[in-house]
Order: sequence, then structure tokens, then C-alpha cells
Amino acid sequence: MAELQINISEIRNNIKKLSTYLKANNIQWSLITKVFSGDREFMEQILTPDIVKDIHSVGDSRLSSLKKLKELNPELITIYIKPPAQAYLEDIVRYADISLNSSYKTIVKLDKEAKKQNKIHKIIIMVELGELREGVNREDLFDFYKTVFELSNIEVVGLGSNLGCMYGVEPTYDKLLQLNLYKELIEAKHGTKLELISGGSSITLPLIANNIVPKDINHFRIGEAAFFGVSPLDNAQFLDLYTDTFNFYAQIIELEEKGIVPDGVINDASIGHSADYNDSDIGKTTYKAILDFGLLDVDQEGLTLDDETIKFVGITSDMTVVDIGDNIDEKGKKKYKIGDKICMDPNYISVARLLNSKFIEKEFLK
Repeated sequence: MAELQINISEIRNNIKKLSTYLKANNIQWSLITKVFSGDREFMEQILTPDIVKDIHSVGDSRLSSLKKLKELNPELITIYIKPPAQAYLEDIVRYADISLNSSYKTIVKLDKEAKKQNKIHKIIIMVELGELREGVNREDLFDFYKTVFELSNIEVVGLGSNLGCMYGVEPTYDKLLQLNLYKELIEAKHGTKLELISGGSSITLPLIANNIVPKDINHFRIGEAAFFGVSPLDNAQFLDLYTDTFNFYAQIIELEEKGIVPDGVINDASIGHSADYNDSDIGKTTYKAILDFGLLDVDQEGLTLDDETIKFVGITSDMTVVDIGDNIDEKGKKKYKIGDKICMDPNYISVARLLNSKFIEKEFLK
């Protein structure tokens, strides 16, 4: 069975280094655990007391994950990191200490549910800064805040923004300065204090190093840098964080010399793909290996083969085909055989999918 190896010690070191770095820059942060895909063992290995004491909170976009986090440690501050669906507000209030919000109607219902549970539910109002995902339009923000501010069981603890996730709008000083200015204007008008100005994520980290984060941006929501050691701004290693934290191994279940070009009338396959080949390849052969994972587990587009001489050929629901050329190494011996494992580096989305697959083994390396 294919296997995902997780280097726990390297991930824990990344989190500790980020905590030290952000604290030195007067920034609190939430560890975003979407990549866990609700895997309880992963949570237990990472979220130990020495780790959580230096982070503000833990955030996720799945209620089932927040529930497990609370079961693991009821004292954890949890954040629901997408606008809540109204059908699940009871669980939002129960399992999330803070939620990110952009709909007044939803917040009103959150207020009613918080009254039922005898709680004060904290929210961060998300502001639209150009990414065109979640966020209150800037021209509506002051009226929006005024109406929400008056709700009895809702406490507005901050403003937030989301950049770089959907259209790749980069976080810049000017973008973040807008959020900073909205914070100052709201505080002056209402005589209140907003605790968290959540304008940062893994993509924003390089701006700290360049000293171009406005002073009031004091909260980051970070997942990718903690687990993969990189910032999506340039996909480069951040600080000296570990980047080789996940390895995916798939076993060769068939290895044969076969034609490069399929034989027969070519149409779309059952998964919607068609063969891609050059006419010059007709009649030629190569060694092809079948690996024991498929689209139900992960898309090969999120995987990078460690052996650069191997190429992905195709994928179906439960098997993947790779081209290994003449299968001869530098010494003239056979390079691979049935039963050997091929190593791949998965990206963020691929790890989340692999952890969500019940057909993939997980090994935690300490």
C-alpha cells in the first residue's frame, strides 16, 4: 500500500522557529491545521503543550476538525477560518472560540445561538481587499461594523483580510495599510479597541523580513510555512525552516516494456483524459511501471518525483502509470523491479488529500 511519511520533528521545529520569529516582530499567530484533514494522531503528535503555549490559537475550516481539537485540548483557542454556513451555527459556537465573518445575517444568527449557549462568540470581520473571495466591501465596512457592534453576544475582536488564495493578489504594503487605516478609523469612531488585525498568512511572511508590514498588522494565520517551510509568495524556503517534511512512497505493482503510443481507436478515457503522444513515438517502446495509488487518493499534478528521469504517463481512479525509460542505471544494471517504492514530494493540497484517503498508510517519523 502507498504510504505518506510525516517528519514530526521537523514540523515541530518549524512551528517553534515561527513562534520565536513572529514574537520578535510583535505578531501573534494561529496555526492553520487544514492539512491535518482531521487526522487525530497527527494532531496529537504536533499540538503538545510546548508547541501550543507559544501560539495564539489553532484554526481550521472543518467543524469536525475543530471538534477533535477541542476534545484533544479544551483549553485551545480555536478559530473557524471561513464564513460559517448558517446550517451549522450551533456547532460553530460550540467548537469555535472565534470565527471569520462577512455576512451580517449570519452574524445575527450567531448572536442568537450564542445567547442560547450562554456564550460570547468572538468574530473577526473580513474585509475585501481585492482577492474577491470572502470579505465585506470596503465602502460598506463602517455601517457593517456599527450594526454588528451593537449585538449583545457577539464580540468583534478584529479585522482580517485574505490575499493570494484564489486569484493570487499579492499582499503589499499598500493593501495591508488599508486594513491598518480601517482599524484606526473604527477605533476612533467607536472608542473601542480591536485586538487582532489579521492581515497575514504564509504568503505575507517575506514582507516582515523586508520591514514593510504596517505596525498594527499583529496577527497571522499560517499553515503552509509551518508544515512545508515555504512561503507561497515565491515558493522559496522561509528563514531556515525545514522543507522536506512529507514524503510519499508508492509501490511498483507492474513493470513491463510497453509501447509509448496506445494501440487502437483513441477517445476520451473513463476519467476524461485522452492520450498525448508524438507521431515519432509510434512503434517505440519504453518501460512503464504501475504504482498503487490513483485519483481517489491524490492528483499526480501535486506530486514531484524525486527521480527526475521518471515521468508521469497517466492516472486512473486507483492506479498511476509512470515511464522509467530503459530501466537501466549508470552501472548497466536494472534500476527498478516490482515491489520497489518510488518516492515523491507532495505539495500542500496533495498532503491534505492523502491524509484524507483511507487507502494510504501514514507513518510518523520522530
